[in-house]
Amino acid sequence: MAITLSEAAAERVKTFLATRGKGLGLRLGVTTTGCSGLAYILEFVDELNEDDETYQDKGVTIIVDKKSKVYLEGTHLEFKKEGLNEGFEFTNPNVKGECGCGESFTV
Repeated sequence: MAITLSEAAAERVKTFLATRGKGLGLRLGVTTTGCSGLAYILEFVDELNEDDETYQDKGVTIIVDKKSKVYLEGTHLEFKKEGLNEGFEFTNPNVKGECGCGESFTV
C-alpha cells in the first residue's frame, strides 16, 4: 500500500493531533456521494475498527479501511496554503474523472 504524505501534510497532521491532545492518526477513506460518485474522507482516529489497516509515513499513522484501500492505492496527500485558503490536496492515480466543482471523483 502506497499512500504518502508531503512534509507539509505530515506536519499539519502532527499539529492537529497535538492540538487535539489525543488520536492514533489520520483516517483516509472514500464515501459514495456527489455527482461523480466518490468523495474523500479525512478524519482523526481515536480507536481502530476491525477492518482498518495502518501505515506509517513521515511519523504519521495513516488508517485506511479495506473498502477504501482499492481506491486510494498510490495516493499522495499534500497540504497547501495560499493566501487565506488552506487545505489538503489529493493526487490519486486511480481517478478517471472529477465533477466540475472538484468535490467528487470517479475511478
